[in-house]
Amino acid sequence: MASTHLVIVESPSKAGTIKSYLGSSYKVVASVGHVRDLPKSTLGIDIENNFEPHYINIRGKGTLIKSLIAEAKKADVVYLATDPDREGEAISWHLAATLKLPPEKTKRITFNEISKTAVKAAIKSPRSIDEDLVNSQQARRILDRIVGYKLSPFLWKSIRSGLSAGRVQSAAVRILTERENEINNFVPVEYWTLIANLTNSEGKPFQAKYWGDSKKRDLSSKEEVDALIASLSDNYTVKSVKKSLKLRHPAPPFITSTLQQEAYRKLGFSSSKTMKVAQELYEGINLGSALGGTHGLITYMRTDSLRISDSAKEAAKNYIVSEFGEEYYPSTPRNYRSANGAQDAHEAIRPVSIDYVPKKIKKNLSSDQFKLYNLIWDRFIASQMASASFDTVNADIENGTSIFKASGSTPKFKGFLALYEEGTDGGSENDEDKSGALPVISSGETTPLVSLAPSQHFTEPPPRFTEATLIKFLEEKRIGRPSTYATIINTIITRNYAKREGKMLVPTSLADVTTNVITKYFPEIVDYKFTANMEDSLDSIETGASDMNEVLSRFYKNFAAELDVAMKETENTKIEIPEEQTDIICDKCGEIMVVKSGRFGKFAACPNYPQCKNTKPLAKDGKKEKKEQAEPEITDKICDSCGAPLLLREGRFGKFYACSNFPKCDFTLNIQTNLGVPCPKCGKDVIVRRGKKRTFYGCSGYPDCDFSSWDIPTKEICPKCGEILYCKKAKNMLVCHTAKCNFKKEMTDEEIKES
Repeated sequence: MASTHLVIVESPSKAGTIKSYLGSSYKVVASVGHVRDLPKSTLGIDIENNFEPHYINIRGKGTLIKSLIAEAKKADVVYLATDPDREGEAISWHLAATLKLPPEKTKRITFNEISKTAVKAAIKSPRSIDEDLVNSQQARRILDRIVGYKLSPFLWKSIRSGLSAGRVQSAAVRILTERENEINNFVPVEYWTLIANLTNSEGKPFQAKYWGDSKKRDLSSKEEVDALIASLSDNYTVKSVKKSLKLRHPAPPFITSTLQQEAYRKLGFSSSKTMKVAQELYEGINLGSALGGTHGLITYMRTDSLRISDSAKEAAKNYIVSEFGEEYYPSTPRNYRSANGAQDAHEAIRPVSIDYVPKKIKKNLSSDQFKLYNLIWDRFIASQMASASFDTVNADIENGTSIFKASGSTPKFKGFLALYEEGTDGGSENDEDKSGALPVISSGETTPLVSLAPSQHFTEPPPRFTEATLIKFLEEKRIGRPSTYATIINTIITRNYAKREGKMLVPTSLADVTTNVITKYFPEIVDYKFTANMEDSLDSIETGASDMNEVLSRFYKNFAAELDVAMKETENTKIEIPEEQTDIICDKCGEIMVVKSGRFGKFAACPNYPQCKNTKPLAKDGKKEKKEQAEPEITDKICDSCGAPLLLREGRFGKFYACSNFPKCDFTLNIQTNLGVPCPKCGKDVIVRRGKKRTFYGCSGYPDCDFSSWDIPTKEICPKCGEILYCKKAKNMLVCHTAKCNFKKEMTDEEIKES
């Protein structure tokens, strides 16, 4: 009898991809993430007994665990193929314990990319579960559980019930509140600039900016500028001209944090959306029979390493030379050095195969998948290309003892800029590369004055954080790990410590009060250096250099003492949270209305309650809901009937396109919401459609494809028959629609949302 092999992964979609790479003697199943965890109702940590955790099977996974146990008993070898990081190692460890797998038939395998070559190589080189990696993950989980379950009740007692605190979350909230305080306390400082508009000997104009005299001088008032202008003559002479060649090097390939930042800047993706789409690209996309079915398109997306394999470098070189020319490849392959403290367990984020050029597989990807894959592709290829070069000119121009400076830059060789340019969060030193050419001027040349242009300016406060700049700050301060940034941001928003205003993250009054309390009683929790050092301690557990219990004991000793003091000092006090004001005036008593929360959400209420009981509804952004129709937006779409531009209008069923020639032309077009899920029949995108009674889900290729369903198609794969599962939202259940397959799986609201 032939031996049987069981491969267990976390994700059903990953299971489908790996299944296609292995032979008939391998069965691939999914654990759908963790199978056990700490209980939600209690601390689950025996602090007195070396911080022993008490794990229980996750609710709703009983049927799945039974099926995994049955499959494991039938197999001769069980391969635990969860993700190649701490969390993945812990999932494998939990699986081995829950399924009671004997060590002699349990093998741990990892791969940085889901490709046929990588998976088969992993099968040939199994190892045992890394206990140090597991202990590192356990230490983080226990730390976060202790802080969350011990600190949160203190906040309930001293501020308001229902509040939460977290080891990294609280430090992130402090960052936002400190920046907000810095903005509120900022005092603008006046300064002036003076521009001389000049011409060269051929009459071509250029500008020179006042720099100073023998040393740089700042102009701080109009009086200073007027005095300076009065001291200047009409004689402007070129003192020196310096020409140079400036090189601009490409950015390194993506790591988790830089991918999140760049996807936010260039694509407008939130950090959580970026990681969700990246997970899909990593786990595998069906590229059709012509390209060999399902393939993982990118390497593992949770990494802080800039290392690139030699084979990937060689493939990039061949592509660059073929598509751009030999001059676009540097004389030696590029190597990038990872930051200090990087785990360097995996490669940087890159395409698995250069053969899958984004534009060639665009039809097989959803819109979001294509955008992110194209970004990763371009960044990786550009990181291996030659530097761009610029001819720069810097000139000093004299007027008596005063010196004006002029500069110009012109591109000489595009290099990597022929493909990709890194986004920025504001002004950049690369802006001078775009300053344009300076007309030809020579040392000793007289440059006639056209005019002087003085300008008044004021210094500005630092900007509020966006998701991209907050992630950058967290990375610089080494707070949390890159894989946790998306969760941190989601948490502080959903728990009302911050709200979005456009792209900005604005801390709430709750964040300010909570941060002040935690800073007073638990300074280490929100201390940047302490949080970074704790990450170092977790890393040292991973390498075996530190003991898990020693790290936990050292932390808990101080934390417990601080908690005891805090509970005693706030025993009979309750800290008031300032009410959030609106811009709505109470039409009964004239007071500025405040935001209140009720069973149906937030609303505006008069602060003079109960004397004045006036309330008003709030729009989602907290402002007064406007009754008048918003001005329709002109789009670049054209009416199919008369050729006029379409307007974006809003009706009782949502937004839609309508002809700008209405009422002469009554053409309308529904806006189709793309689910990002391939059609089970033809592979095109599934969209939301509106029927006579309610919405349903149908193929975007209609009428060529007639697929439709009342249930929502998902990206989850049926473990029994391999077809896609559908979501019955009302029953919180995933079901298989395949004939003779009765597979059903209960899901939590969060799991339904993710699927």
